[in-house]
Amino acid sequence: MTELSSYCYKVVPFGLKNADATYQRLMDRILSPMIGQTVQAYVDDMVVTSKERDQHVVDLEELFTTIAKYDLKLNLEKCVFGVEAGKLLGSCSLNEG
Repeated sequence: MTELSSYCYKVVPFGLKNADATYQRLMDRILSPMIGQTVQAYVDDMVVTSKERDQHVVDLEELFTTIAKYDLKLNLEKCVFGVEAGKLLGSCSLNEG
């Protein structure tokens, strides 16, 4: 705040002490219908899991629609699609089958 005006952040400054927890609560709230069903979210990482490829497209569309509704953006340089197995969300592992 200044004498002439007030300013606010357009993005969360992740250097703040509780920014991670605040962002996680936001993700838990807006993704609640999908969490544990088709989406796993940990802070700024989201993983969409589907048993069938055709269903995966539907699940991705639901995620994209939801995050667009809340005016959230994805960094395309950090997005990976079509992964069938590997290490995700830090120590979580996604296995084939």
